[in-house]
Amino acid sequence: MPESPTVPAARPTPSAVPELSAEDAKLVVLARGARGRVGAVEGAAVRDQDGRTYAAASVALPSLTLTALQLAVASAVAAGATRLEAAVVVTEASTLDGAGHAAVRDLAADAPIHVAAPDGTVLGTVLQ
Repeated sequence: MPESPTVPAARPTPSAVPELSAEDAKLVVLARGARGRVGAVEGAAVRDQDGRTYAAASVALPSLTLTALQLAVASAVAAGATRLEAAVVVTEASTLDGAGHAAVRDLAADAPIHVAAPDGTVLGTVLQ
């Protein structure tokens, strides 16, 4: 699938691990649950401007491929979200995928995107 011009060419690398708030820690739990329920490659969760949360797993079909973060953002937007406060991706990768990063940045230029390992250990945070 070719990347659109809005997707960063480089994969953002998480920075140092910050202390997570209780609300951001909840996102890690939700993302792990979404990933585990279907045995997906990735799980993600986002929190919107009203504190509502949306969790999703990656989708890989012959006609549709979405990262977990893209689907979580799409679910939030479909429910009326106009801004995101935070996002989490649970993955085995050490970097954040460009498409998921771009989807979050469409709604929030400054929301932290925490990247966590499958066991829930936060590996770092992308702030830009």
